[in-house]
Amino acid sequence: MNDAAPRLAALAETLMGAPLPVRIRVWDGSEAGPLGGPILVLNNRRALRRILWKPGELGLARAWVAGDLTVDGDLFELLDRVGGLLWERDREPAPEPSAGKGAGPAALLRDPRSRAAVRGLVGLARPWTKPAPPPEEAVRRGGPRHTKGSDRRAISHHYDVGNTFYERVLGPSMVYSCAYWTPGGSLEDAQRDKLDLVCRKLALGPGDRLLDVGCGWGSMALHAAREYGVKVTGITLSGEQAAYARKRVAEEGLADLVEIRVQDYRDVKDGPYDAVSSIGMAEHVGAERYRTYAHTLYGLLRPGGRLLNHQIARRPEPDEEAYRIDAFIDAYVFPDGELSPLGTTVGELERAGFEVRDVEALREHYALTLRAWVARLEDHWEEAQRLTSPGRARVWQLYMAASALAFEHNRLGVNQVLAVRTGKRSASGMPLRAREWPA
Repeated sequence: MNDAAPRLAALAETLMGAPLPVRIRVWDGSEAGPLGGPILVLNNRRALRRILWKPGELGLARAWVAGDLTVDGDLFELLDRVGGLLWERDREPAPEPSAGKGAGPAALLRDPRSRAAVRGLVGLARPWTKPAPPPEEAVRRGGPRHTKGSDRRAISHHYDVGNTFYERVLGPSMVYSCAYWTPGGSLEDAQRDKLDLVCRKLALGPGDRLLDVGCGWGSMALHAAREYGVKVTGITLSGEQAAYARKRVAEEGLADLVEIRVQDYRDVKDGPYDAVSSIGMAEHVGAERYRTYAHTLYGLLRPGGRLLNHQIARRPEPDEEAYRIDAFIDAYVFPDGELSPLGTTVGELERAGFEVRDVEALREHYALTLRAWVARLEDHWEEAQRLTSPGRARVWQLYMAASALAFEHNRLGVNQVLAVRTGKRSASGMPLRAREWPA
Protein backbone atom coordinates (compact mmCIF):
# COMPACT_ATOMS: atom_id res chain seq x y z
CA MET A 1 0.00 0.00 0.00
CA ASN A 2 1.58 3.24 -1.15
CA ASP A 3 0.56 5.64 1.61
CA ALA A 4 3.86 6.94 3.01
CA ALA A 5 3.40 10.47 1.62
CA PRO A 6 -0.05 11.10 3.17
CA ARG A 7 1.19 9.72 6.49
CA LEU A 8 4.34 11.87 6.35
CA ALA A 9 2.35 14.95 5.38
CA ALA A 10 -0.09 14.51 8.27
CA LEU A 11 2.73 14.06 10.80
CA ALA A 12 4.69 17.03 9.43
CA GLU A 13 1.62 19.27 9.51
CA THR A 14 1.03 18.28 13.13
CA LEU A 15 4.55 19.37 14.03
CA MET A 16 4.41 22.58 11.98
CA GLY A 17 0.89 23.52 12.99
CA ALA A 18 0.24 24.50 9.38
CA PRO A 19 -0.40 22.89 5.97
CA LEU A 20 2.53 21.76 3.88
CA PRO A 21 3.82 24.64 1.74
CA VAL A 22 4.70 22.31 -1.15
CA ARG A 23 3.70 18.94 -2.50
CA ILE A 24 5.85 15.97 -1.53
CA ARG A 25 6.62 12.70 -3.30
CA VAL A 26 8.27 9.87 -1.37
CA TRP A 27 10.10 6.61 -1.89
CA ASP A 28 7.00 4.48 -2.51
CA GLY A 29 5.75 6.79 -5.29
CA SER A 30 2.92 8.31 -3.26
CA GLU A 31 2.28 12.07 -3.14
CA ALA A 32 0.58 14.52 -0.80
CA GLY A 33 0.21 18.25 -0.38
CA PRO A 34 -0.95 21.15 -2.53
CA LEU A 35 -1.13 20.69 -6.30
CA GLY A 36 0.75 23.00 -8.65
CA GLY A 37 4.30 24.20 -8.38
CA PRO A 38 7.46 22.26 -7.58
CA ILE A 39 7.47 18.92 -5.74
CA LEU A 40 9.88 18.06 -2.93
CA VAL A 41 11.02 14.47 -3.54
CA LEU A 42 12.25 12.19 -0.74
CA ASN A 43 13.94 9.50 -2.79
CA ASN A 44 14.44 7.11 0.13
CA ARG A 45 13.87 6.74 3.85
CA ARG A 46 17.42 7.96 4.49
CA ALA A 47 16.29 11.46 3.50
CA LEU A 48 13.86 11.45 6.41
CA ARG A 49 16.48 9.98 8.75
CA ARG A 50 18.88 12.79 7.90
CA ILE A 51 16.24 15.40 8.69
CA LEU A 52 15.30 13.75 11.97
CA TRP A 53 18.84 13.13 13.16
CA LYS A 54 19.78 16.77 12.52
CA PRO A 55 16.60 18.88 12.61
CA GLY A 56 16.94 22.19 10.79
CA GLU A 57 18.93 23.35 7.83
CA LEU A 58 21.93 21.02 8.16
CA GLY A 59 19.86 17.82 8.02
CA LEU A 60 17.91 19.08 5.03
CA ALA A 61 21.11 20.19 3.33
CA ARG A 62 22.82 16.85 3.93
CA ALA A 63 19.85 15.08 2.37
CA TRP A 64 20.06 17.43 -0.64
CA VAL A 65 23.83 17.06 -1.09
CA ALA A 66 23.60 13.27 -0.89
CA GLY A 67 20.84 13.19 -3.51
CA ASP A 68 18.37 11.69 -1.03
CA LEU A 69 16.26 14.85 -1.40
CA THR A 70 15.58 16.38 -4.82
CA VAL A 71 13.15 18.77 -6.49
CA ASP A 72 10.81 18.12 -9.38
CA GLY A 73 10.32 21.62 -10.79
CA ASP A 74 11.73 25.05 -10.06
CA LEU A 75 14.27 25.08 -7.21
CA PHE A 76 13.90 28.83 -6.63
CA GLU A 77 10.13 28.54 -6.22
CA LEU A 78 10.44 25.61 -3.85
CA LEU A 79 12.99 27.39 -1.64
CA ASP A 80 10.81 30.47 -1.65
CA ARG A 81 7.80 28.43 -0.51
CA VAL A 82 9.53 26.52 2.26
CA GLY A 83 11.22 29.72 3.40
CA GLY A 84 12.58 29.31 6.89
CA LEU A 85 12.88 25.51 6.84
CA LEU A 86 16.34 25.72 5.29
CA TRP A 87 17.67 29.19 5.81
CA GLU A 88 16.37 30.72 9.03
CA ARG A 89 18.86 29.93 11.76
CA ASP A 90 17.61 27.78 14.59
CA ARG A 91 17.44 29.85 17.75
CA GLU A 92 18.42 26.89 19.90
CA PRO A 93 20.90 24.26 18.70
CA ALA A 94 19.62 20.71 18.88
CA PRO A 95 22.09 18.10 20.19
CA GLU A 96 22.81 15.04 18.12
CA PRO A 97 20.57 12.19 19.31
CA SER A 98 22.22 9.23 20.97
CA ALA A 99 22.02 5.76 19.53
CA GLY A 100 20.48 4.21 22.64
CA LYS A 101 16.99 4.13 24.09
CA GLY A 102 15.09 7.29 23.34
CA ALA A 103 17.26 8.23 20.35
CA GLY A 104 15.59 10.91 18.30
CA PRO A 105 15.42 14.65 17.53
CA ALA A 106 15.79 15.97 21.06
CA ALA A 107 14.71 19.50 20.21
CA LEU A 108 11.31 18.30 19.03
CA LEU A 109 10.81 15.85 21.87
CA ARG A 110 10.93 18.67 24.39
CA ASP A 111 7.36 19.55 23.37
CA PRO A 112 4.98 16.88 24.73
CA ARG A 113 2.39 17.70 22.04
CA SER A 114 4.80 16.73 19.29
CA ARG A 115 6.03 13.42 20.70
CA ALA A 116 3.44 11.24 19.02
CA ALA A 117 4.14 12.87 15.64
CA VAL A 118 7.89 12.44 16.12
CA ARG A 119 7.42 8.77 16.98
CA GLY A 120 5.39 8.38 13.80
CA LEU A 121 8.14 9.98 11.74
CA VAL A 122 10.75 7.75 13.36
CA GLY A 123 8.65 4.76 12.41
CA LEU A 124 8.51 5.91 8.79
CA ALA A 125 12.28 6.49 8.73
CA ARG A 126 13.34 3.06 9.98
CA PRO A 127 15.84 1.44 10.14
CA TRP A 128 16.87 3.98 12.79
CA THR A 129 20.56 4.34 12.01
CA LYS A 130 22.51 7.58 11.84
CA PRO A 131 23.45 8.44 8.23
CA ALA A 132 27.04 9.54 7.63
CA PRO A 133 27.44 13.09 6.30
CA PRO A 134 28.15 13.34 2.55
CA PRO A 135 31.92 13.57 1.92
CA GLU A 136 31.76 17.15 0.62
CA GLU A 137 31.31 18.40 4.19
CA ALA A 138 34.35 20.30 5.47
CA VAL A 139 36.63 18.29 7.76
CA ARG A 140 36.80 20.00 11.14
CA ARG A 141 40.11 20.29 12.97
CA GLY A 142 40.70 21.42 16.51
CA GLY A 143 42.11 24.76 17.43
CA PRO A 144 41.10 28.39 16.96
CA ARG A 145 39.46 29.76 13.82
CA HIS A 146 41.10 32.27 11.51
CA THR A 147 44.71 31.43 12.12
CA LYS A 148 46.81 31.60 8.96
CA GLY A 149 46.72 27.81 8.68
CA SER A 150 42.99 27.42 9.28
CA ASP A 151 42.20 30.23 6.82
CA ARG A 152 44.34 28.54 4.18
CA ARG A 153 42.48 25.24 4.68
CA ALA A 154 39.09 26.96 4.55
CA ILE A 155 39.96 28.77 1.32
CA SER A 156 41.25 25.56 -0.22
CA HIS A 157 38.00 23.75 0.61
CA HIS A 158 35.96 26.28 -1.35
CA TYR A 159 38.22 27.42 -4.17
CA ASP A 160 40.49 24.49 -4.96
CA VAL A 161 37.76 22.38 -6.55
CA GLY A 162 38.93 22.83 -10.12
CA ASN A 163 39.32 25.94 -12.24
CA THR A 164 37.36 24.41 -15.13
CA PHE A 165 34.36 23.94 -12.83
CA TYR A 166 34.47 27.63 -11.95
CA GLU A 167 34.79 28.55 -15.64
CA ARG A 168 31.50 26.79 -16.30
CA VAL A 169 29.74 28.59 -13.42
CA LEU A 170 31.27 32.07 -13.66
CA GLY A 171 31.78 32.41 -17.39
CA PRO A 172 34.75 34.00 -19.18
CA SER A 173 35.08 36.87 -16.69
CA MET A 174 36.04 34.47 -13.86
CA VAL A 175 34.77 37.03 -11.35
CA TYR A 176 33.31 35.45 -8.22
CA SER A 177 31.55 38.42 -6.65
CA CYS A 178 28.49 40.59 -7.20
CA ALA A 179 28.26 42.08 -10.69
CA TYR A 180 27.00 45.60 -11.51
CA TRP A 181 24.00 45.28 -13.81
CA THR A 182 22.25 47.47 -16.32
CA PRO A 183 18.84 46.41 -17.68
CA GLY A 184 19.26 43.92 -20.49
CA GLY A 185 23.01 43.52 -19.98
CA SER A 186 24.88 40.25 -19.93
CA LEU A 187 26.78 38.72 -17.02
CA GLU A 188 30.05 39.57 -18.77
CA ASP A 189 29.00 43.19 -19.22
CA ALA A 190 27.95 43.43 -15.59
CA GLN A 191 31.20 41.98 -14.26
CA ARG A 192 33.28 44.27 -16.46
CA ASP A 193 31.26 47.25 -15.26
CA LYS A 194 31.78 46.21 -11.62
CA LEU A 195 35.56 46.00 -12.05
CA ASP A 196 35.58 49.37 -13.78
CA LEU A 197 33.45 50.92 -11.05
CA VAL A 198 36.00 49.76 -8.46
CA CYS A 199 38.87 51.23 -10.47
CA ARG A 200 37.10 54.56 -10.82
CA LYS A 201 36.19 54.74 -7.15
CA LEU A 202 39.84 54.11 -6.32
CA ALA A 203 40.87 56.86 -8.81
CA LEU A 204 43.49 54.58 -10.34
CA GLY A 205 45.95 55.94 -12.86
CA PRO A 206 49.14 54.92 -14.67
CA GLY A 207 51.95 53.99 -12.31
CA ASP A 208 49.75 53.64 -9.21
CA ARG A 209 50.37 50.66 -6.97
CA LEU A 210 47.28 48.58 -6.23
CA LEU A 211 47.05 45.73 -3.72
CA ASP A 212 44.19 43.37 -4.64
CA VAL A 213 43.40 41.35 -1.52
CA GLY A 214 41.77 38.04 -2.33
CA CYS A 215 42.54 38.41 -6.03
CA GLY A 216 40.82 35.20 -7.08
CA TRP A 217 41.57 34.24 -10.67
CA GLY A 218 43.13 37.63 -11.40
CA SER A 219 40.26 39.48 -13.09
CA MET A 220 40.50 42.70 -11.07
CA ALA A 221 44.29 42.77 -11.36
CA LEU A 222 44.14 42.28 -15.12
CA HIS A 223 41.45 44.93 -15.61
CA ALA A 224 43.32 47.54 -13.55
CA ALA A 225 46.61 46.88 -15.33
CA ARG A 226 45.14 46.67 -18.83
CA GLU A 227 42.69 49.57 -18.66
CA TYR A 228 44.41 51.92 -16.18
CA GLY A 229 48.13 51.13 -16.41
CA VAL A 230 48.29 50.21 -12.73
CA LYS A 231 51.00 48.11 -11.10
CA VAL A 232 49.09 45.40 -9.27
CA THR A 233 50.00 42.93 -6.57
CA GLY A 234 47.30 40.30 -6.24
CA ILE A 235 47.25 37.95 -3.25
CA THR A 236 45.25 34.78 -2.65
CA LEU A 237 45.48 31.73 -0.38
CA SER A 238 44.39 29.40 -3.19
CA GLY A 239 47.18 27.73 -5.13
CA GLU A 240 44.81 26.84 -7.98
CA GLN A 241 43.61 30.42 -8.29
CA ALA A 242 47.17 31.76 -8.29
CA ALA A 243 48.29 29.37 -11.03
CA TYR A 244 45.29 30.29 -13.18
CA ALA A 245 45.79 34.04 -12.63
CA ARG A 246 49.50 33.87 -13.48
CA LYS A 247 48.69 32.06 -16.71
CA ARG A 248 46.20 34.79 -17.66
CA VAL A 249 48.74 37.50 -16.84
CA ALA A 250 51.33 35.86 -19.08
CA GLU A 251 48.86 35.34 -21.93
CA GLU A 252 47.90 39.03 -21.86
CA GLY A 253 51.52 40.17 -21.75
CA LEU A 254 51.06 42.02 -18.47
CA ALA A 255 53.78 40.37 -16.41
CA ASP A 256 55.57 43.73 -16.07
CA LEU A 257 52.49 45.18 -14.35
CA VAL A 258 50.91 42.29 -12.42
CA GLU A 259 52.36 40.03 -9.74
CA ILE A 260 50.27 37.23 -8.25
CA ARG A 261 51.26 35.81 -4.86
CA VAL A 262 50.02 33.01 -2.64
CA GLN A 263 50.11 35.11 0.50
CA ASP A 264 48.07 35.96 3.59
CA TYR A 265 47.12 39.63 3.86
CA ARG A 266 48.78 39.65 7.29
CA ASP A 267 52.13 38.86 5.66
CA VAL A 268 52.19 41.72 3.11
CA LYS A 269 55.09 44.03 4.08
CA ASP A 270 55.91 45.94 0.87
CA GLY A 271 53.66 49.00 1.26
CA PRO A 272 52.81 51.74 0.90
CA TYR A 273 50.25 51.23 -1.85
CA ASP A 274 48.19 53.92 -3.53
CA ALA A 275 45.04 51.81 -3.32
CA VAL A 276 43.70 48.55 -1.95
CA SER A 277 40.79 46.58 -3.41
CA SER A 278 39.16 43.85 -1.35
CA ILE A 279 36.29 42.33 -3.32
CA GLY A 280 34.42 39.49 -1.67
CA MET A 281 37.32 38.59 0.61
CA ALA A 282 36.45 40.18 3.96
CA GLU A 283 33.69 37.60 4.58
CA HIS A 284 36.51 35.11 5.26
CA VAL A 285 38.31 37.28 7.83
CA GLY A 286 36.21 36.51 10.90
CA ALA A 287 34.79 38.86 13.51
CA GLU A 288 37.66 38.37 15.93
CA ARG A 289 40.22 39.20 13.22
CA TYR A 290 38.41 42.06 11.51
CA ARG A 291 40.16 44.77 13.48
CA THR A 292 43.51 43.25 12.49
CA TYR A 293 42.32 43.20 8.87
CA ALA A 294 41.29 46.88 8.95
CA HIS A 295 44.48 48.04 10.70
CA THR A 296 46.65 45.99 8.33
CA LEU A 297 45.11 47.50 5.21
CA TYR A 298 45.29 50.97 6.72
CA GLY A 299 48.99 50.48 7.38
CA LEU A 300 49.62 49.33 3.79
CA LEU A 301 48.21 52.54 2.26
CA ARG A 302 50.01 55.83 1.77
CA PRO A 303 48.37 58.95 3.25
CA GLY A 304 45.50 59.78 0.91
CA GLY A 305 45.33 56.20 -0.33
CA ARG A 306 41.92 54.59 -0.87
CA LEU A 307 40.39 51.28 0.15
CA LEU A 308 37.45 49.77 -1.70
CA ASN A 309 35.91 47.09 0.54
CA HIS A 310 33.23 45.08 -1.28
CA GLN A 311 31.55 42.81 1.28
CA ILE A 312 28.38 40.81 1.97
CA ALA A 313 26.47 41.96 5.05
CA ARG A 314 23.81 40.30 7.17
CA ARG A 315 20.94 42.03 8.86
CA PRO A 316 21.62 42.96 12.51
CA GLU A 317 20.24 40.61 15.15
CA PRO A 318 18.01 42.01 17.90
CA ASP A 319 20.50 40.40 20.25
CA GLU A 320 23.89 40.18 18.56
CA GLU A 321 25.03 37.63 21.15
CA ALA A 322 22.50 35.24 19.60
CA TYR A 323 24.14 35.31 16.16
CA ARG A 324 25.32 31.91 14.98
CA ILE A 325 27.16 31.02 11.81
CA ASP A 326 24.93 29.38 9.19
CA ALA A 327 25.31 25.60 9.68
CA PHE A 328 25.06 24.58 6.00
CA ILE A 329 27.33 27.34 4.73
CA ASP A 330 29.91 26.59 7.42
CA ALA A 331 29.89 22.85 6.77
CA TYR A 332 29.75 22.79 2.99
CA VAL A 333 30.46 26.15 1.40
CA PHE A 334 32.60 28.66 3.31
CA PRO A 335 34.11 27.04 6.41
CA ASP A 336 34.71 29.68 9.10
CA GLY A 337 33.07 32.38 7.00
CA GLU A 338 31.32 35.07 9.03
CA LEU A 339 29.03 37.91 8.02
CA SER A 340 28.73 41.20 9.90
CA PRO A 341 26.16 43.99 9.67
CA LEU A 342 27.20 46.96 7.55
CA GLY A 343 27.40 49.22 10.61
CA THR A 344 29.90 46.89 12.26
CA THR A 345 32.12 46.92 9.19
CA VAL A 346 32.05 50.70 8.89
CA GLY A 347 32.79 51.05 12.59
CA GLU A 348 35.84 48.79 12.41
CA LEU A 349 37.23 50.68 9.41
CA GLU A 350 36.79 53.95 11.26
CA ARG A 351 38.47 52.56 14.39
CA ALA A 352 41.46 51.64 12.23
CA GLY A 353 41.78 55.30 11.19
CA PHE A 354 39.95 55.29 7.88
CA GLU A 355 37.58 58.04 6.83
CA VAL A 356 34.58 56.35 5.24
CA ARG A 357 33.53 58.46 2.24
CA ASP A 358 30.96 56.40 0.36
CA VAL A 359 28.75 53.37 0.85
CA GLU A 360 26.85 51.88 -2.10
CA ALA A 361 24.36 49.06 -1.60
CA LEU A 362 24.24 46.48 -4.39
CA ARG A 363 21.82 43.97 -2.89
CA GLU A 364 19.60 43.53 -5.95
CA HIS A 365 22.67 43.20 -8.16
CA TYR A 366 23.86 40.13 -6.24
CA ALA A 367 20.50 38.40 -6.61
CA LEU A 368 20.77 38.84 -10.38
CA THR A 369 24.37 37.61 -10.35
CA LEU A 370 23.54 34.47 -8.39
CA ARG A 371 20.61 33.63 -10.65
CA ALA A 372 22.93 33.95 -13.64
CA TRP A 373 25.46 31.61 -12.00
CA VAL A 374 22.77 29.03 -11.20
CA ALA A 375 21.59 29.15 -14.81
CA ARG A 376 25.15 28.57 -16.04
CA LEU A 377 25.66 25.69 -13.59
CA GLU A 378 22.44 24.02 -14.69
CA ASP A 379 23.32 24.54 -18.36
CA HIS A 380 26.58 22.62 -17.71
CA TRP A 381 25.13 20.25 -15.12
CA GLU A 382 26.48 16.91 -16.34
CA GLU A 383 29.95 18.33 -16.95
CA ALA A 384 29.96 20.13 -13.59
CA GLN A 385 29.31 16.83 -11.81
CA ARG A 386 32.16 15.17 -13.67
CA LEU A 387 34.54 18.03 -12.94
CA THR A 388 33.93 17.89 -9.18
CA SER A 389 31.39 15.38 -7.88
CA PRO A 390 27.60 15.14 -7.95
CA GLY A 391 27.50 16.16 -4.30
CA ARG A 392 29.72 19.21 -4.77
CA ALA A 393 27.68 20.37 -7.76
CA ARG A 394 24.52 20.06 -5.65
CA VAL A 395 26.15 22.10 -2.87
CA TRP A 396 26.82 24.96 -5.27
CA GLN A 397 23.36 24.76 -6.79
CA LEU A 398 21.64 24.92 -3.40
CA TYR A 399 23.77 27.62 -1.84
CA MET A 400 23.63 29.92 -4.86
CA ALA A 401 19.87 29.53 -5.34
CA ALA A 402 19.11 30.06 -1.65
CA SER A 403 21.53 32.98 -1.47
CA ALA A 404 19.80 34.67 -4.41
CA LEU A 405 16.55 34.52 -2.48
CA ALA A 406 18.26 35.80 0.67
CA PHE A 407 19.36 38.91 -1.24
CA GLU A 408 15.95 39.33 -2.85
CA HIS A 409 14.21 39.18 0.53
CA ASN A 410 16.71 41.49 2.26
CA ARG A 411 18.09 38.84 4.58
CA LEU A 412 21.50 39.60 3.07
CA GLY A 413 23.01 42.70 1.51
CA VAL A 414 26.26 43.57 -0.21
CA ASN A 415 27.99 46.93 -0.05
CA GLN A 416 30.94 48.76 -1.53
CA VAL A 417 32.56 50.88 1.17
CA LEU A 418 35.08 53.48 -0.02
CA ALA A 419 37.44 54.63 2.71
CA VAL A 420 40.48 56.91 2.72
CA ARG A 421 43.61 57.04 4.82
CA THR A 422 43.60 60.80 5.28
CA GLY A 423 46.89 62.65 5.57
CA LYS A 424 48.14 65.03 8.26
CA ARG A 425 46.13 67.91 6.77
CA SER A 426 43.06 65.67 6.45
CA ALA A 427 42.96 66.02 2.66
CA SER A 428 40.99 63.16 1.18
CA GLY A 429 41.40 63.92 -2.50
CA MET A 430 37.74 63.04 -3.01
CA PRO A 431 35.51 64.82 -5.54
CA LEU A 432 33.28 67.47 -3.99
CA ARG A 433 30.20 65.81 -5.47
CA ALA A 434 29.75 62.25 -4.33
CA ARG A 435 29.86 59.49 -6.92
CA GLU A 436 31.16 61.61 -9.78
CA TRP A 437 33.77 58.96 -10.29
CA PRO A 438 36.08 59.90 -13.17
CA ALA A 439 35.52 57.84 -16.29
